[in-house]
Amino acid sequence: MGKIALQSLSSDLKRIGLSIQRNSLVSAVRFNTEAERWLRESQKTGDQSILKLLEKVENSLQSENDLKKAEDCLMYSTLIQNKTLAFKQTQ
Repeated sequence: MGKIALQSLSSDLKRIGLSIQRNSLVSAVRFNTEAERWLRESQKTGDQSILKLLEKVENSLQSENDLKKAEDCLMYSTLIQNKTLAFKQTQ
């Protein structure tokens, strides 16, 4: 379940970033709510490197919907996606 939660979080982060860039703030708020839900689920993991990354994601999700948040969300989306790919290779 942890991998699915992380992948879903990554997807929602990407949607937040793209929504903000397209000036669709209603969509960004909706995806932000979903991302917060997946974030809480993802925080149940015991992996310290992921937990540190998730702390930064949480701070970003609480920030104002501006271009910095969009860029951060897109970056965190990619980092989380890479982490989940590493899980698949080691298991």
